[in-house]
Amino acid sequence: MLGFSRQIVGTSLISCLCFTGVACLQFPRMQQLIMSKQKLSLQSLEREENLEKSRLNFFKKIPAFGFNNVLANWVYLNFLQYFGDDEVRAKTGYQLSPEYFEIILKHDPRFRLAYLGLSTSTSIYAGKPERTVSITERGLKSLNPWVPKDSYYIWRYKGIDELLFLNNSQAARKSLQNAADWAKKHSDTESQISAMISQNTANFLSQNPNSKYAQISAWTMVLQNGVDQETQKRAIMAIEALGGRIVQTPQGNQIKFPKQD
Repeated sequence: MLGFSRQIVGTSLISCLCFTGVACLQFPRMQQLIMSKQKLSLQSLEREENLEKSRLNFFKKIPAFGFNNVLANWVYLNFLQYFGDDEVRAKTGYQLSPEYFEIILKHDPRFRLAYLGLSTSTSIYAGKPERTVSITERGLKSLNPWVPKDSYYIWRYKGIDELLFLNNSQAARKSLQNAADWAKKHSDTESQISAMISQNTANFLSQNPNSKYAQISAWTMVLQNGVDQETQKRAIMAIEALGGRIVQTPQGNQIKFPKQD
């Protein structure tokens, strides 16, 4: 038994050393790739963008052969790499964002985190909120109040996009009401708080389609869900432009609404 344990330790150590050796050999190559990308012309970057678009179009058409979740996760990882490459995105933009999520949510419509990524990357960065709402609507047909966990958030993301980026307060009110109704079916604290927030925002819109309170509430949700600093900055600027204030307290940031809606 002791010999077997030593063999395992020895094998693990050899594997670790091999991995470290490969990493050390690859590091100079990685540095070269980073430097070469920095020197790429805009024309070269656009060519790469077109190749990626063709690749995504191919994945839209091929069947998953039963590996839907695997394909969805793999494309999501590719999206994270695409979205996180700030240097290249500053030159070519984020126009492929919805193409990734067409594939991801087609194969895994219950992937809740993907809907948040869709809303941020496509509505805010790519400036295509109509694509966000369209993709989300298709995904919602496969969901219910219990599946996936916290699925009510997806209605809320949709309502935010409709209110803030499509200026469709009627559609936003319906989405936020659905978010509240689904959340109310759960007894946990997070769901009940979410139900209250969504219900209050829906009520603001029913009383006043141009409600500043509703818009501030929606931007507050964006601020809370902000996956990056730029999105958070944009939310703070929008809240302040609508007359709201962000007050720092020991319990965290609180939003002060203007006296009049």
